[in-house]
Amino acid sequence: MGALESFSRVADDLVGMKVSHLWRGYGSTIFLEFGALAPGKVRRDGSAGNPVGEIMLSVEWSWRIEDETSIICGSWSEDDVWERSFNRLRDAAVSRLSMVGRLPEIDLELTSGHHFVSFMTADGQPEWSLVDRRSTPHTWLSVRDGLLFEDDGTAPGT
Repeated sequence: MGALESFSRVADDLVGMKVSHLWRGYGSTIFLEFGALAPGKVRRDGSAGNPVGEIMLSVEWSWRIEDETSIICGSWSEDDVWERSFNRLRDAAVSRLSMVGRLPEIDLELTSGHHFVSFMTADGQPEWSLVDRRSTPHTWLSVRDGLLFEDDGTAPGT
């Protein structure tokens, strides 16, 4: 199966799934977990890490959350605005996941009417990953050399 077919399969499977968990990584990196949650990795200090879903979407930077008429929050917004905006996404169901643009960016549409959109503003590649953990090996989708790329997450940099 090619990368486009894998993306279409995961995007179709996401429809109706809820955002089970949303968490921040380093800087402005955002992780959205979908489906049943499992315990995440244990942190170095021995505490529990964030739970992981069956499918995960992450955007390292340059993202925004839109409602029907405006941008309500973005990766350059003040941190105190983020949490209120994230609450609009939590527990919302997916109505569509699509790629947009000549260099593939992500548009996650939720039944709440909100969109979570990636849009890289620095040189390089769009910085998003879509991971399907429902089988082993996992399916990792991202952008490399301007094209959708698929691997199993074991290569350096994934």
